[in-house]
Amino acid sequence: MSVAPVDLSAAQARRATLFALTVVFLDCVGFGLILPVLPPLIEEVGGIGLDDAARVGGWMFALFSLAQFVCAPVVGALSDRIGRRPLLLLAIAGLAVDYVIQALAPSLGWLYFGRLVAGVCGSSYVVANACLADVSKPSERARAFGLMAAVFGLGFVIGPAIGGLLGTFGTRVPFWCAAALAAANLLFGLIALPETLKGEHRRTFRWREANPFGAFAVFRAFPGVLPLAGVLALYFFGTSVYVAIWSFWGIAKFGWSTAMVGVTLAISGMTMALLQGLLTGPAVARYGERALTGLGLVVGALACLGYGLAPTTAFVLPILVIHAVEGFVHPMLGATMSRAVPETVQGGLQGGIAAVMNLAMLAGTIFFTQIFGWFLVPTMPLAGPDVAFFTAAALVGVAAVWFLALPRRPAAS
Repeated sequence: MSVAPVDLSAAQARRATLFALTVVFLDCVGFGLILPVLPPLIEEVGGIGLDDAARVGGWMFALFSLAQFVCAPVVGALSDRIGRRPLLLLAIAGLAVDYVIQALAPSLGWLYFGRLVAGVCGSSYVVANACLADVSKPSERARAFGLMAAVFGLGFVIGPAIGGLLGTFGTRVPFWCAAALAAANLLFGLIALPETLKGEHRRTFRWREANPFGAFAVFRAFPGVLPLAGVLALYFFGTSVYVAIWSFWGIAKFGWSTAMVGVTLAISGMTMALLQGLLTGPAVARYGERALTGLGLVVGALACLGYGLAPTTAFVLPILVIHAVEGFVHPMLGATMSRAVPETVQGGLQGGIAAVMNLAMLAGTIFFTQIFGWFLVPTMPLAGPDVAFFTAAALVGVAAVWFLALPRRPAAS
């Protein structure tokens, strides 16, 4: 089957970059909208207490991660064959439908189903990252992935802040707003998104690479990439503590309202977005990807420890600002790995990275929500909401030591 070449003008490349960033931004806004209201919604729909709601929430996020783990490598490899545009548009349309399903959910079963659909369709960020790789020179990819991380953080500024406020009008309201955002995103893509994958860079779709575990083959195929994937997996496992329990932890430890949960997530997203959007390029030019990755891992471990030790919300707020440095880890590791593989497997690499992330978060959300629920019971030794954060600090600390012990860089492809 022949594929016509795709030659993008500078204007088209800029438009593709803008859309890729917009996709991730609006997806994060939609996801962030629902985070503050998810704990009370689970309690409301399931008729259960906070400790059980935390465990249910963990299984829901695990189902979401499992769906992404299975689907993201397929989407990444398929995008290397048929292009980025059709898969991005299909995923965005699916998210719009999914948010409507969750807004109408009458039971926990429907919420589980909604998280499953969200995981299947949420693989759009894999293709968005591949779009950036398509239109960026290898030397510019650290900056491009830094911008992607920045809009991710910015989405978590606006989404949770608005979601926390909308939650005061009802636990279902943020889901309707998320559906509207996804629909607007789809309309924008239909109008503005060009195809970015050149014909000569397309390759045959192979199921052995597209299945979740086969996607890891791209890590083994190129020197130095597999150890970086291991560091990334441990990092994602440790930091899944935030997705797993942040809202539940704030409610249990400090009595936060949905609005306060939204405010804390917004502060975290704002500081990460500003740091990554404004400083990634200059910081990479001055210090390099390796130094920023190591610094981000060390700060990530210390932040987990700080949250566990914080006696009041007033201590949490400055940690949220310092914690922004951790935001360098994912884009810097992604850029380092991207430069070590050929242009023909960028989609496969992004699918493999997504598989690592989702498998780690699948295990991590179950692990940390169960720890949180167990130690919230007063009869447990060391009872309290902070044990999960102390555990996460140790895991991210090990990831930092592992990374700093690796050779300075993988061999260039």
